[in-house]
Amino acid sequence: MSARTTRTRVLAAAALAVATLTLTACNNGEGVRDEGASAGTTSQPSSTPTSESQKNKETTTGAGQAASSSDSNSKPKDGKGAQNSSGSTGSSGSQDSGPTRTSCTTANTRMAATVVSRPLNHVLLTVTNTGSKNCNVIGYPAVRFGEAQSVPPVFEDSKPQAVLTLAPGESGYAGVLLSAADGSGSNGYTAKSLEVYLNKDAGAAAKPSLPAKGVYVDDSISVTYWQQTMADALTW
Repeated sequence: MSARTTRTRVLAAAALAVATLTLTACNNGEGVRDEGASAGTTSQPSSTPTSESQKNKETTTGAGQAASSSDSNSKPKDGKGAQNSSGSTGSSGSQDSGPTRTSCTTANTRMAATVVSRPLNHVLLTVTNTGSKNCNVIGYPAVRFGEAQSVPPVFEDSKPQAVLTLAPGESGYAGVLLSAADGSGSNGYTAKSLEVYLNKDAGAAAKPSLPAKGVYVDDSISVTYWQQTMADALTW
C-alpha cells in the first residue's frame, strides 16, 4: 500500500470521528433534536384565567354590571324621579267620607205654619232645608203664640229613633195641639202671631204667618218632636 493511500484513509477516519462527536452533542438523548420555539408562532393562553389580576378584573366588571342594572331598575320609566314610598300618584288629602252636615237654622231653612182640619185644633209646622248642605233638625220646636211667656211642653212619646236630617230641598214636620178638643182647657186666648225656634236652645226664631183671624190657644197646648212625615207629626 502506498503512503498516499494510507494518508487518505487516516484523514477519512478522522473526519468520521469528528462528525460522530458533533451529532452526539446536538442530540437531546431522546432521539429527537430540540429545534426551539418557532419565530413565527405565539403561545395560546389558557382558557381559564390564572392570574390574580385577571380574577379581580372579572369581579370588578361583574359588580359594575350588577350596580348598573340595579340603578336602571330603580329609576321610574318617565324619568321624573322616584315615586314616593306610598306609591301615590298625586293624590293629596283624604276624600270626603260622606255628605257634609250642619245644624238647621233660620239662615238655611224656611218655616211654614198651616192650620189643619183634622185632627181638630192642630197646626202643622213645616221646616224646609233651603241650603246647599244636609242639615240636622234636633229635638222639638219651641213655639210662642201671641204674648205667651213660656213655651209649651212636648209629647215625649213622639221622640224619633234618630236625629232628623234634611237634604237640600227636603222638609221635616212637627204638630202643635192648640187646645183641648172637648173644651176642657183653661186660660184660652186668641193669638195672631207666632214665633218658632227650631229647638229650645236655638238663638233665633222664625215667624211664619197665621190666619188673619188668629188661632185659639189654651193651656192644653203641646208639641211633637220633629218628624219625617206629616202623618207622624199629626198623630198626637
